[in-house]
Amino acid sequence: MVAPDVRAGLERRRARIARERVIEGALFLAALVSVFTTVGIIYVLVKESVVFFSHVPLWDFLTDTQWTPLFDDAHFGIMVLLSGTLTSSMVALGIAVPVGTVIAIYLSEFAPFGVREIAKPFLEMLGGVPTIVYGYFALLFVTPLLQRIYPELPGFNLLGAGIVMGIMIIPYVSSIAEDAMRAVPMSLREGSYAMGATRFQTATRVVVPAAISGIASAYILGISRAVGETMILAVAAGMQPNLTFNPLEPAATITAFIVQVALGDLPHGSVGYQTIFAAGLTLFLVTLAFNIGGHVLRKRFREAY
Repeated sequence: MVAPDVRAGLERRRARIARERVIEGALFLAALVSVFTTVGIIYVLVKESVVFFSHVPLWDFLTDTQWTPLFDDAHFGIMVLLSGTLTSSMVALGIAVPVGTVIAIYLSEFAPFGVREIAKPFLEMLGGVPTIVYGYFALLFVTPLLQRIYPELPGFNLLGAGIVMGIMIIPYVSSIAEDAMRAVPMSLREGSYAMGATRFQTATRVVVPAAISGIASAYILGISRAVGETMILAVAAGMQPNLTFNPLEPAATITAFIVQVALGDLPHGSVGYQTIFAAGLTLFLVTLAFNIGGHVLRKRFREAY
């Protein structure tokens, strides 16, 4: 016979194993949520896009230089929307990447503790402002300011929207980049100081290269955030389908067009309504391409350093 204390120990062990399996199962199901969500999004986009491309040739979709899906003489050139999306994203990244990186270096390597504790909440608050507020800020403040420099700048333009979008993205870039820099072991900094390097040289030649993988992740997040932004561009960029890479002109973006059609009166199942799924699939593929490219670069930098 098994002694009572041994039996009790075995029962406690079985109970602990059972609880651990339940917890593991719950965690596994939680992990599957993101997978099922991604699969569901891809399924919906592909399914509806197949219906769209049964009416519109893929070649016309990729090469047409006009985007007038709601007109009687309909054209479906996605490059018109893609040009606006890429132009506004490049303007935003031109602001967010250098400014966010400089802020991250300062907060990680130079800022006193008190300054860091004050600056971090302000940056996080900047990232929590609703995008519609940024949109009106771009339309009513930044654009009139730019018109003093460029008097011929129209009221709706990609430049003002892109600048404000870059300001909005700064907290994402700086926060993640700073976390990556602060994760660099202190021994690397001490070794650099021992070799006679200054704080600036240590920050730029030791810490930044060592944290380049995390910094690249911050840039990738910034790119994804810029490409997927909606309300700032819908309010301040004009939503005028215009094939241009000039940020001084108004244009429409993929996300702004999706909002425009989704809030309209087009009947579900019509070709005009199906355009939002084809545009959404294009946006998904563009974002995926940026993420894959960023992953490759991040892996290469990690191997190099």
